[in-house]
Amino acid sequence: MPIVSGHDVSALAQAADTLAADGLVAMPTETVYGLAARADHDVAVAGIFSLKGRPVDHPLIVHVADAQGAAAFADITPLGRRLMQAFWPGPVSVVLPRRPGVASAAAAHQATVALRCPSHPVAQALLAQCLARGVPGLAAPSANRFGKTSPTRAAHVLDEFGPQMLVLDGGPCEAGIESAIVDATGETPRLLRPGTLSRDVLAQGLQQALMDGGPQAPRVSGTLASHYAPDAAVRLLARDAIHAWAQEQVRAHGSGPAGAHRVALWSVMPPTVQGILWRRMPDDPAEAAQQLFELLRGWDQQGVAVIGIECPPGEPAWEGVLDRLVRAGAPRP
Repeated sequence: MPIVSGHDVSALAQAADTLAADGLVAMPTETVYGLAARADHDVAVAGIFSLKGRPVDHPLIVHVADAQGAAAFADITPLGRRLMQAFWPGPVSVVLPRRPGVASAAAAHQATVALRCPSHPVAQALLAQCLARGVPGLAAPSANRFGKTSPTRAAHVLDEFGPQMLVLDGGPCEAGIESAIVDATGETPRLLRPGTLSRDVLAQGLQQALMDGGPQAPRVSGTLASHYAPDAAVRLLARDAIHAWAQEQVRAHGSGPAGAHRVALWSVMPPTVQGILWRRMPDDPAEAAQQLFELLRGWDQQGVAVIGIECPPGEPAWEGVLDRLVRAGAPRP
């Protein structure tokens, strides 16, 4: 099944029919492409876990058209309502008390559920078509094998799952990394996963500081130690360690077949060692987030064995990018 335009009315109808019948569809959002199933049918959600190879105790995020749609899955707390008013539609997922008997599999059988209202027009159009068919929301983790690099283009999903997957093409994702996740079950917001909206921006919208999630926080998507990983090994580097690392890696890996580069570097300054694929790391964290996963996927396709990445600034605006880099470079199970 080829990639189809997400702006085509007949393609949207076909996708909505597939989802209503408990099938799977890949859809664009402003963050990354998602692998969607109707969230209210556990049998449909089981298809996501199976295809991705995802542990069934690792919860999914449920995508809804608006705050009213969220009420079909959760009890809306005052803090949750403020988050929705400030940031929906947009790249913020809100963790709320789950309504009993609804979206149990999507929530990994927890008493809470994470909900998001995407701003991407194709995602919104698909959610509207689904609502017309009695589907209240879509569970939609990133459309990739579990633990691997998230897709930011329709072609990435095709590479991941092959032509049997119905993929709605909405163009390259604007944000490039997954949503921030905020626990709104109590009176104090807790940031469980950073995203492109920094904790400072979230705090300004809420008029309230965010705490970090503690040991009693609900389990949420994308927070395992190793996640978002390309096939190549990833190493985070301090700026003053890049030169020595580059020399060591070129000696260790040399060049691949036909002179292909085996070592890549994403940094502010270019390497002083020959034989390295280099891309400049942007100064703007939003631009860096937008590039990150596509860059990692591209280097995998080029046969790169090891990727060095300059550690980004320790500023709140970079927290989402740094989180993905640390998990991509963590020891793999």
